[in-house]
Amino acid sequence: MKRIAILFCFINAIVYSQQVTISPAIFNVTDQITITVSFASATCNTMGTNPAKVYIHSGIGTTANPWSSVVGNWGADDGVGLMTNNGNGTWSITMTPSTYYNLNTTQQSSAARMGMVFRNANGLQTLKLAAAFGTPSCGDFFFNVGYFQTTLLVPNENSTTIIASGGSRTISASNTNGNANYSLKANGVVIDAVSNQSSYSFNHTNITTNQNYDLVISQGTSIQTKKFSVIVTPPVISQAIPAGKLDGINYDPSDPTKAILVLDAPGKDFVYVAGSFNNWQPDNSYAMKKDNASTKFWIELTGLNPGIDYTYQYWIVDQTPAANSPVLVKTADPYSTLVLSSYDDPNIPSSKYPNLPPFPSNTGQDREVTVLKTGQTPYAWSNATLNFVKPEKEKLVVYELLVRDFDANRSYQNLIDRIDYFKNLKINAIQLMPIMEYEGNESWGYNTAFHLANDKFYGPANKLREFIDVCHQNGIAVILDIALNHAYGRNPLVRMWMSDSDGDGWGSPSSDSPYFNTAAMHSYNVGSDFNHQQARTKTYVKRVVKHWIEEYKIDGFRWDLTKGFTQACPSNVAGGQDACTNGYQQDRVDVLKEYADYSWALDPTHYVIFEHLGTDSEEQQWANYKINEIPSKGVMLWGKMTDQYNQLSMGFNSNNNISRMGHFDHGFAAKRVIGYPESHDEERLMYKNVTFGNNTNTSHNVRTLNVALSRMSAIAAVSILIPGPKMIWHFAELGYNDSIFTCNNGTVNTTSDAIAGDCKLDTKPQLQWTNNWLGDTNRSAIYNNYAKIIDLKKNNPVFSKDYSINSGTTLQPKIYIYDNAASLTTLKNVVVLSNFNVTTINVTPNFPFTGTWYNLMDNTPITVNNTTDTISIEAGGFRVYGNQPANLSTENINSLSSITLSPNPSTDFFSINYDLAKVNIYSITGQLMKSFQNKSKTDLYEISDLNNGLYLVKVFDINNNEKTFKLIKQ
Repeated sequence: MKRIAILFCFINAIVYSQQVTISPAIFNVTDQITITVSFASATCNTMGTNPAKVYIHSGIGTTANPWSSVVGNWGADDGVGLMTNNGNGTWSITMTPSTYYNLNTTQQSSAARMGMVFRNANGLQTLKLAAAFGTPSCGDFFFNVGYFQTTLLVPNENSTTIIASGGSRTISASNTNGNANYSLKANGVVIDAVSNQSSYSFNHTNITTNQNYDLVISQGTSIQTKKFSVIVTPPVISQAIPAGKLDGINYDPSDPTKAILVLDAPGKDFVYVAGSFNNWQPDNSYAMKKDNASTKFWIELTGLNPGIDYTYQYWIVDQTPAANSPVLVKTADPYSTLVLSSYDDPNIPSSKYPNLPPFPSNTGQDREVTVLKTGQTPYAWSNATLNFVKPEKEKLVVYELLVRDFDANRSYQNLIDRIDYFKNLKINAIQLMPIMEYEGNESWGYNTAFHLANDKFYGPANKLREFIDVCHQNGIAVILDIALNHAYGRNPLVRMWMSDSDGDGWGSPSSDSPYFNTAAMHSYNVGSDFNHQQARTKTYVKRVVKHWIEEYKIDGFRWDLTKGFTQACPSNVAGGQDACTNGYQQDRVDVLKEYADYSWALDPTHYVIFEHLGTDSEEQQWANYKINEIPSKGVMLWGKMTDQYNQLSMGFNSNNNISRMGHFDHGFAAKRVIGYPESHDEERLMYKNVTFGNNTNTSHNVRTLNVALSRMSAIAAVSILIPGPKMIWHFAELGYNDSIFTCNNGTVNTTSDAIAGDCKLDTKPQLQWTNNWLGDTNRSAIYNNYAKIIDLKKNNPVFSKDYSINSGTTLQPKIYIYDNAASLTTLKNVVVLSNFNVTTINVTPNFPFTGTWYNLMDNTPITVNNTTDTISIEAGGFRVYGNQPANLSTENINSLSSITLSPNPSTDFFSINYDLAKVNIYSITGQLMKSFQNKSKTDLYEISDLNNGLYLVKVFDINNNEKTFKLIKQ
């Protein structure tokens, strides 16, 4: 076996030398090195022999974890790690590791190995280490760092050993390149040291407290540190949990110096709480007590200082774990409402999250930690929130948005600053894509790890509350998209019972998990699949629901991927997993009704929305559920109609039947279909218009941008006005025309590419603001028409009544909306006509009766003498007629009421606390003196060139609202 091992190393060395070389081959962390990579071999190389760009994605760290400090932004063409083309098929980069990876003294001393892979600009192509001797796949390149190397023989590096109190721990190590000095620290105190030795051995005896060891090995100026630990089995105290305490943090409202932590940990032997309050070195007094009447552990923390950010983890031990599961897991609290991450937090700007507590990296923690703070002041909700009356379900117009892609700073503050944009659009609900703590920062949020915590990348929790409060003050409900089909690997409920066969501290659910399936029980899964028949899963889900309704005053949830809430469709199910998943499943119906009932028990008017997109027979169970109660319940269902509306917008007379935009074609008793032409999951209509639209008419070529834009108002008319709730995906109202598959570098990677949809989740451009689309006549026309159409729907009862849709094999769909019980003196009949052809068409309206009708977009009258007299409608146009003028909202929106100009008087500069489209400065006689365009609230306005005197400053926001100030220049 030894000869085979030597031969294996030799072959790997040959492979390394063929692909990657480092000069000098032996180097210290502070030495300058040059890394050169060759693309001559096709093995494990998808970049070809002559790539256009090469990025090195690399890290440095210990032998056990060479990726401790990483440099590179995978998929970003941002110059970080960009290599130089040598012109001979090789690429190089020169660096000094200590500087390149920004290593502190401690990190330099422990740096023993580098890891690296190579990629193209968008990360879709890579060069990796060629597999050798039957190893299963291509892997990372690894190189030793330092003139001498050390090996921790016993125990394993970064390991944790569980021992009985009074037990011992043997430590042995060796080094190469001559003798070295060895110093062993336990909990920061040197307990043994030897000099000028080629190996080391020590037996630490009579260990009664938990120990964190550092074996520091030095040879001249080269230092390496090996870490490991010992946990002592504590005496477990059996004591009942105080009454009324829930899993997670329980604050004592009468005593802010105390908090009780509760952890449900079936199958675990004991749990320590390690945190900033015990210097991350817990003794027996921080071993959690065991409640024998349950599977829960608990502890009361005392001596806490109110208003201080404490951090902690659970150290959870199972001395006889399931196969491939670790004995010890260190994890944050599953019920955390604020977690800190060493992976994500360094990239959160302080401008977004001021005073974010620091991650305790100097204490050796490398996983998420929970923040605990007593004595917090509850958020002061306005009366608008405390007394908020939700819009009727039938009149909802939901605006779906991703905070990350809505505005440049990608924050809740951006949303607050744009409240007038929403209000002027007349929408009455905003649906946020998932904002619970997810893995990474640049995400759609469906990779949720902590369902009760607000993700910090968008701002503090109270800033989210402020946004919700501001929405309520403006009559807008707030709906959260929640992903409770699954959780991702950082989730403590995954980590506590995980299979970790490679020992890297991450894993998938193990066979003894009380929350998750080891294999998904449906065909659409991502992450780890929750088992919603487990009582603990149901408890967890209900806690999530309760938290967001009570702590954030959320008006409703859109439940992501509800098809996954079944246990009936394993991969080997008869008939196939996909057919089973899409079929009727009673267990799924029952558990989702249970969750809906719980939501309504907390808030009888709570919106329950399912993204099911399944069979009508199953969706009817929810849509018609408790609709006759007072207040009426019933689940709202997403109704995807993207393909049909896109065929209309592109001008093609096929697959364009929009009849399922309403509830009748689904067989729902109530108007519960949230129909939509666009959502976050579907391609942009405008992108397909300009890419694939009907181009047979040169004077109305849909592939021409402005022609394509001119057709989008008609899409709003024949979708939003259909009775029942409807949804808009952000910036449809401005004709957003970048593909959903737009990559970070501006290219488009569509589903026809080799890696389907690889750029779908990438951050999207902010052209709607940077190019001032509201100032573009063609785009603002769509926005204004959307606002009028939404206003019609909200303020006229007929749009909540009956309807019929004349659609299918026609490019002139017609919608008839009516209330037969209403009087002719009211708006009881509406006729919506459209023309999605590429030529002007004379459309037969088939009015219900003759007489005076009104164009409801401006309430101008027309006389109808014959119900079949045709009406000429331009290509891409529409008409909305009613038997009476429409009621429209009359609210006076003063978006600039809080704007200020300072200082005033001014000498050289002044500032304005608002983002503005235009600022004009006039003399007192009306002469325009200076003009500024697209200015941020952080910008300064220079006036040093103006004469002293009195001026008028007129400001305009993005909605063309204006305000005038008097300014004294001195």
